[in-house]
Amino acid sequence: MSDLDLIETDRLVLSGWRADQIGDLVRLHGDPVVARLLTAHGRPWTREEMDKALAHWIELFETRQLGKLRVRRKSDGVLVGRAGFGIYAPTGEAEIGYSLYPEYWGNGYAFEAASGLRDWYFKAKTEDHFIGLADVRNDASIKVLERIGMTRTHVGMAPGEQLCQFFLYNRPAA
Repeated sequence: MSDLDLIETDRLVLSGWRADQIGDLVRLHGDPVVARLLTAHGRPWTREEMDKALAHWIELFETRQLGKLRVRRKSDGVLVGRAGFGIYAPTGEAEIGYSLYPEYWGNGYAFEAASGLRDWYFKAKTEDHFIGLADVRNDASIKVLERIGMTRTHVGMAPGEQLCQFFLYNRPAA
């Protein structure tokens, strides 16, 4: 693992971004199939939105070892998507999230990355919980959050007026 690597699972390595990797984010969040359930407007992100997001993720990684991370396969180094923790603006809570290139959907990568993130979070952080949310139409993402052991809390509007299923994961008892 390199100094930007944070988490390693059986098949994946999650690592920090560099500014010169913006093309990978453009390919991911610029894809209409990927973007349709990421925001209320369902449109691909603009280059300005991607530049801002990437700068924020790099800063979160450097200062707090949070942020959305690059997800690469160990076997061949291929980038399959991104996953990690953001900060949910309305409450300041850590929020788990992930997004994969469509050609890698259905291979268990989102579940594996989310499981690795869950386990890492409670070893590396002192907070007692994190949250997750998924567009109510995104059955696959909802299933991943349930499979990693998150509890449904409520359905509500996320920033940007996106109707989401909210989840909570509390620190396991020692």
